[in-house]
Amino acid sequence: MYNPCHPGEILKEDIIKPLHLSVSEAAVHLGVSRKTLSKIINGKGRITPEMALRLEMVFGPSAESWLRMQIAFDLWQARQTKPEFHITPLSAQA
Repeated sequence: MYNPCHPGEILKEDIIKPLHLSVSEAAVHLGVSRKTLSKIINGKGRITPEMALRLEMVFGPSAESWLRMQIAFDLWQARQTKPEFHITPLSAQA
């Protein structure tokens, strides 16, 4: 599996920059604080279901697309940094 980019990077590079919006302007359109949006586009915040709906309504694509990007990023990160789980797999011959 490849290293997916954070959805905030896509938001910044593919949507906000081409529209020549500042972070503050984009935050106003989304109805969130500049700080909240800044965290997302800098890869320090997550796309929540609520934010995904805001993004869909203001910029598109669908909320599901934004959430899929976030989940792919989170899962890849977890696989790279997963702690040693103290688990015992179930055997098929129990």
